[in-house]
Amino acid sequence: MSVKRILAIILACILLSGTALAMESAEDITWQPAVEAVVTMDNIKVAVPSAILMEKTTGQILYEQNSHQRLAPASITKIMTILLIVEAIENGTLRLDETVTVSANAARMGGSQIYLEEGEQMKLEDILKAVIVCSANDGSVALAEHLAGSEAAFVELMNKRAAELGMKDTVFANCTGLPTKEEHLTSAHDVALMSRELIKHDMVKKYTTIWMDTVRNGEFGITNTNKLVRFYNGTTGLKTGFTEEAMYCLAATAQREGVEFIAVVMHAETSDIRFEAAKALLNYAFATYTLHDARPDEVLPPVPVKLGKLSYIQPVIEGETSILIKKSEATGITKTVELVKDVEAPVAKGQRLGTLTVRGKDGKIIKELPLVAADEIGKMGWWEIFTRYLLLMVTGSL
Repeated sequence: MSVKRILAIILACILLSGTALAMESAEDITWQPAVEAVVTMDNIKVAVPSAILMEKTTGQILYEQNSHQRLAPASITKIMTILLIVEAIENGTLRLDETVTVSANAARMGGSQIYLEEGEQMKLEDILKAVIVCSANDGSVALAEHLAGSEAAFVELMNKRAAELGMKDTVFANCTGLPTKEEHLTSAHDVALMSRELIKHDMVKKYTTIWMDTVRNGEFGITNTNKLVRFYNGTTGLKTGFTEEAMYCLAATAQREGVEFIAVVMHAETSDIRFEAAKALLNYAFATYTLHDARPDEVLPPVPVKLGKLSYIQPVIEGETSILIKKSEATGITKTVELVKDVEAPVAKGQRLGTLTVRGKDGKIIKELPLVAADEIGKMGWWEIFTRYLLLMVTGSL
């Protein structure tokens, strides 16, 4: 048995005896929950250089503070790494039960790790769990190489996906967030975007909510770098980060009563500050906001189509039907539907047919949602028009 493996087992024993395993490089792991931060409604202040608060379903931003400032992200970089692996699993490119063979490059990663050795084989699910739970740098590189052939090729996929998500402040240089001479920057805003995309995949929460577990058939213990998993009610994830350059970062997600929020804090001075700042943002969100179903109380009536191959088109609400409102405005909500009297063919799918207006108890508009055509309807030709009206003259109906 190698010295490296012996050291790993010793560390695991320490963990299972109740002492947390070494985390991200030099990270403080002694945080205990402090008194809940008191937050005045609509007057949030958090002691970090950059932060953002977002709701998952709507993507609505509730608070931001220097949210587009480009900063080193440390290990919250791994949110994108995890996202690409999870997407590959769900589209069938990868399987949780397949075997990953560790390269020399992956094995020599420093910082937080599970001490993978060159040539070691491990189930993909165990490596993914280690990356999510204890921020394993060696595991991140092993997964990146397994999917893309090399870390460099994987980083290209990371930057491509970031562009697709509208992460305009971001450029990735590696899949771990470890210090590099190359440009490797993101922003609280972009971290929220990729966090929102990741938590759309329910499978990831099987791992992001783990507090303590093991890999290597129970031989190696891991514990979550995100202390909110243990100490904050409703926590669903997501990822911590620390380097001397990036300082203490956190993307925290939590769900209660059917609504899930994302709080991102960047470059906090201490580990305690990042957790307390995230808690303050989440506390404010849960105390202030709720999701409301914007769908009308009655079925939308079909709209007549002039000279169409079909006589009617069904309107539908375009986009998300849930709206985020303040709890103080949740009663006395009214919804009104305005539709065009009729529409002339051809009708394109998605063509605007009307508006659904949601108003609060004071009559003020909370949200206006477009009502659009559910399908396309072509225009009748001259022969079709002739036969239809002939039928109408003979039978009295179409």
